[in-house]
Amino acid sequence: MALDINSSAINAPVDLAEYLFRRLHEVGVRAVHGLPGDYNLVALDYIPKNGLNWVGNCNELNAGYAADGYARVKGIAALVTTFGVGELSALNAIAGAYSEYVPVVHIVGTPSTISQKNGMLLHHTLGNGDFNVFANMSKEVSCAMAKLDDPRTAPAMIDHAIRQCYLQSRPVYITLPTDMVQKKVEGEGLKTPLDLRDLVNDKEREDYALDIVLKYLHAAKKPIILVDACAARHRVLAEVHELVQKSGLPTFVAPMGKGAVDETLSNYGGVYAGDGSNVGVREFVESSDLVLTIGSIKSDFNTAGFTYRISQLATIDFHSNRTSVRFSEYPGVRMKGLLRRVIDQLDLAKLSVSPGPQASNAIEGSEQDMSRDQLISQAWLWPRIGQWLRPDDIVITETGTANFGIWETRFPKDVLAISQVLWGSIGYSVGATQGAALAAKEDGGRRRTILFVGDGSFQLTCQEISTMIRHDTTPIIFVICNDGYTIERYIHGMDASYNDIQPWKNKDLLEVFGAGSKNLKSYQVRTKKELHDLFDDKEFSAAKALQLVELYIPKKDAPRALKLTADSSAKINSRLA
Repeated sequence: MALDINSSAINAPVDLAEYLFRRLHEVGVRAVHGLPGDYNLVALDYIPKNGLNWVGNCNELNAGYAADGYARVKGIAALVTTFGVGELSALNAIAGAYSEYVPVVHIVGTPSTISQKNGMLLHHTLGNGDFNVFANMSKEVSCAMAKLDDPRTAPAMIDHAIRQCYLQSRPVYITLPTDMVQKKVEGEGLKTPLDLRDLVNDKEREDYALDIVLKYLHAAKKPIILVDACAARHRVLAEVHELVQKSGLPTFVAPMGKGAVDETLSNYGGVYAGDGSNVGVREFVESSDLVLTIGSIKSDFNTAGFTYRISQLATIDFHSNRTSVRFSEYPGVRMKGLLRRVIDQLDLAKLSVSPGPQASNAIEGSEQDMSRDQLISQAWLWPRIGQWLRPDDIVITETGTANFGIWETRFPKDVLAISQVLWGSIGYSVGATQGAALAAKEDGGRRRTILFVGDGSFQLTCQEISTMIRHDTTPIIFVICNDGYTIERYIHGMDASYNDIQPWKNKDLLEVFGAGSKNLKSYQVRTKKELHDLFDDKEFSAAKALQLVELYIPKKDAPRALKLTADSSAKINSRLA
């Protein structure tokens, strides 16, 4: 059962829930996603008291996706669920955040400590008196756990959990029993901000690794830079941008690294993903004698089905916890500190720079016909989107055609790309859009939030549009209507009924979800000309209200990279040994 601290022994008494939410506010959280449940209700009362806004999502899975999207814009997020039924509904989203290095603080309201001690047969339990079973499930997808069952240790546990969430860029799990919410704890620590500074490399190790990196870099005849997702997740984009600009080396991104590099730079060459690479990229990258990879994640969809052909003998890998030079490992030499030293000591006179391919949003000649009856094709769509996007846009793509199609889009400056290439939970993008759009609104509303989602994925999580309406966010949502699960069709079952869906009147959903008198708009486009005209509509492109576009594409049309990756996945799935 929960203990009480003698109030005379506390220098700055504060309620435990207040301590927790004040710390979240301190690290940049302004909105808390989640759903109410009887084990968290009293704790929720503390949210507005501490400068935070309650979001209130349609279900816990959506709330988890939304927290993920919010964190990718703001740097960290918070999610509140209730014991058992609520937290397990969110667990898929938390696992995705863990897989993709997204910092989410998951707070679970639990039964009182005395109820747990006595093994009471309570609702939302398995009926066996085990109150740790759900925490044990979350343990595998959390980088830190904090069970707040003692007011004497609770502040330190909260501080540790939030710090690890930020530094490791992964979810943490915090339990808050009902009888602990209002317990007085020592609040003296709130006078000192959390130390969120990155760990400093051991100087001797870093010096040695630096010498080796510079030796190979200065000796290389055709070095290049390849940037991936963990460069963004572990906050080294400033160093990446400086290295790319100072060195002038041809620079490429992996699919999960889209948006991590300024794609307007003259030395930006496009997406490298093995056989799924942009035109001319694979040959150039694979002929390089030295590849500097920054934050790489060599998963199947990120490499177009493991068609990545870069020898480790020609690779220097920079990671958040180590550096690898060829087959030599330097554990503890983290990329942030080492990249800064490489930038500072790079000798441009010794650097060999070969001109690389140029990425563009040029539309293939055969796709340029825009007569009124020309249907929208994947090959035409994604370069055309690149022509329409603006600097600072937030672009969210769903697992499926959108995730692969966006590889063919060259972004304007400072575009933030959000996708879930590794975890790949369909429906993720709609919830993530709610969180990202809310984060953009909090930051002044100057950035457009734009979602591309397939009609099949949309049906899983579309309820979150109601939350977007509720909070007056203004995303532009493109629902790609192509009659079902296209990526699954290309893996197996092209004409199988299990890859079909019941068609919806998606454009009518804004009214269904309560648009009412709000100036929200829906559109339906079937031809290149219709979409071209919509993109040219200044009111539409201004994104001053939530807008939904039904965008029709033929059922079996898919981006080239999706077809290649799906074929590889099918072969991997069918292997017998």
